[in-house]
Amino acid sequence: MTIEGKAKLLTIYIGEADHYEHKPLYKAIVEVLREKGIAGATVLRGIEGFGKASRIHTAAILRLSEDLPIVVRVIDSEERIEAVLPVIDEMVTDGLVTIEDVDVRFYGTQKEGS
Repeated sequence: MTIEGKAKLLTIYIGEADHYEHKPLYKAIVEVLREKGIAGATVLRGIEGFGKASRIHTAAILRLSEDLPIVVRVIDSEERIEAVLPVIDEMVTDGLVTIEDVDVRFYGTQKEGS
């Protein structure tokens, strides 16, 4: 798969405690993205954050949280991102989903000629 030039960045902000069909939501999202042929996805676990309810979630030793922030980032063509959005909308019932324009300079294992 090749991605070059204009693309979309889909970012999904959820909580570690969020689930979908008895699985951690972030895992379920990654599985769906893979099944749908998306170029790739990265899951990041935050050390602290807050959302709409303004409740702090933190990994600080004195305030261990079981609901740390999770961010799933996906870059692919506009068409592929748009095709997967209805599924993401169904899965994410509490969180934030954003889409941004990005320019892809390189996607692969090794640049030609290096």
